Amino acid sequence: MLISAQSLMEIYGEEQTRILDCRYVLSDPTAGIGSYRQGHIPGSIYLDLSENLSSPIRAGTGRHPLPAVDSFAEAIGKWGMADDSTVIAYDDGPGAMAARCWWLLRWFGHQSVYVLDGGLDAWVEQGGPLFDEVGAYPPAQFTGRPQQNHWIDADTLMRAIDDPDQLIIDARENKRFLGLEEPIDRIAGHMPSAINRPFQHNLWGGCFKSAKSLRQEFVELIGDAPPSQVIHSCGSGVTACHNLFAMEVAGLHGSRLYAGSWREWITDPTRPIISPVSRER
Repeated sequence: MLISAQSLMEIYGEEQTRILDCRYVLSDPTAGIGSYRQGHIPGSIYLDLSENLSSPIRAGTGRHPLPAVDSFAEAIGKWGMADDSTVIAYDDGPGAMAARCWWLLRWFGHQSVYVLDGGLDAWVEQGGPLFDEVGAYPPAQFTGRPQQNHWIDADTLMRAIDDPDQLIIDARENKRFLGLEEPIDRIAGHMPSAINRPFQHNLWGGCFKSAKSLRQEFVELIGDAPPSQVIHSCGSGVTACHNLFAMEVAGLHGSRLYAGSWREWITDPTRPIISPVSRER
């Protein structure tokens, strides 16, 4: 699931390797493609979080709804990924955008997909070259097989809130989770019964912590709950993938994503929230 920059250097030019640049800045949606044009891993193509890794926002959805199944499977093939491709996703380091891409491909049944540990910074530190030519792969045949039980909807989360056997982990920063500040969404707070683990806690020195350390930390967090009973949430279904990915790295397999996350949750005023202050924006 994780690949080091050194290991990527050994395979980045191989015929079956596909490299996806997922850099994206929530506060500046054009920053990612701008950075890609300035320099990227040779051969890599750019996938935009909003345009390529999400579907359009509609009433009642979050900021980054899951892409439509049929169109996304077709797009994967057009981007050059076949069933036997080895796919590496990277971003500018923390891994949140790359983990979203990783999760989407795993949801569609593709197993040979990795996140570049440390992102582009690690690649550059290892002496990896950067190109400014726009990359492209020849179209391929991709057989998308969306997996069941990889994600849940708001109705399922509503039931999970009152189920003591279910555990909801929120990946946002602690101040946002507590409702002390909310720079993005119109209402601050979190879902009842959720606990907080900011996704940055999965990192050390810009890279993921060891599998052993991650396992120890998540076991302390979830206690006796089996991973299949863990649900990940965040602001819009992106950084939650980072916690889910970290659990997979730790060998704690089978947790699920609440894809709509907080932004979708607050679109319905009947859904319960824990918030010291409700902010209408």
